[in-house]
Amino acid sequence: MNDTPMFSRLALIGFGLIGGSIARAARAQGLVGEIVATARSAATRSRVQELGIVDRVVESNAEAVKDADLVILCIPVGACGAATEEIAASLKPGAIVSDVGSVKAAVVRAMAEHLPANVHFVPAHPVAGTEDSGPDSGFAELFINRWCILTPPDGTDADAVEKLAAFWRAIGANVEVMTPEHHDLVLAVTSHLPHLIAYTIVSTADELEDVTRSEVLKFSAGGFRDFTRIAASDPTMWRDVFLNNKDAVLEMLGEFQEDLSKLTRAIRRGDGETLFDHFTRTRAIRRGIVEIGQDDAAPDFGRKQPQLAKKA
Repeated sequence: MNDTPMFSRLALIGFGLIGGSIARAARAQGLVGEIVATARSAATRSRVQELGIVDRVVESNAEAVKDADLVILCIPVGACGAATEEIAASLKPGAIVSDVGSVKAAVVRAMAEHLPANVHFVPAHPVAGTEDSGPDSGFAELFINRWCILTPPDGTDADAVEKLAAFWRAIGANVEVMTPEHHDLVLAVTSHLPHLIAYTIVSTADELEDVTRSEVLKFSAGGFRDFTRIAASDPTMWRDVFLNNKDAVLEMLGEFQEDLSKLTRAIRRGDGETLFDHFTRTRAIRRGIVEIGQDDAAPDFGRKQPQLAKKA
């Protein structure tokens, strides 16, 4: 825990899983002197006040950022441009302004045009999350050993970038810096495309006429169950992701469709060698993810197994 806060005041615009986790982690590590939060709905603001995680809850974005040294937008990427326009005149000179969106190029363009020259714009994407949302969903450990990608525009002050990187490291994250465009291409294949596939598979299962909903739920094996977890993610957030990163997603979707066509041909032709080679390569990727600590190697992905009742 820090003896001296890194930032005197942190402003959080939006308070769902990510915003709530940032607040909890920053408070636990003593990284900020004061946390001010706001959210779009009065019900969310009221709940944040009840939780007691922050020092003040205010009604407007502009009010939240007054005198804040660090401002983080924790809202869907499609709302970032309008929110930035709203807060621009209230930003403290020298403040660091950031976000947590999983799309960067479109968000950088949408936010940068409204920001005054006397603040530092350091976009960020913590690659961490669960399918849960809302002010109660956050937890301080969310970012531990996860990656936070910073995508500062050309000319951004290097000290501001390093200060935000130090903040993310202090709440447990590993930090990488890359361009917004490269970020969007990487995340299109590692996050956005998998979500699109998950939404599609779950929807397909739901629409099958010869398989009832109860059967889908009852007999869902590990693979389908994991797809449902991903497909349970916030629909507003993912709608905005696909609309704002459509070029990279469409490029990766084209690559995926080519690979899917190859597998389709292999299955139709009974080409076991092609299938075996393909599955061997993908298995190696899974092992690599476990080896670098980005997932659990325990059976069934570390889930607790149901216990059989003991006989009397």
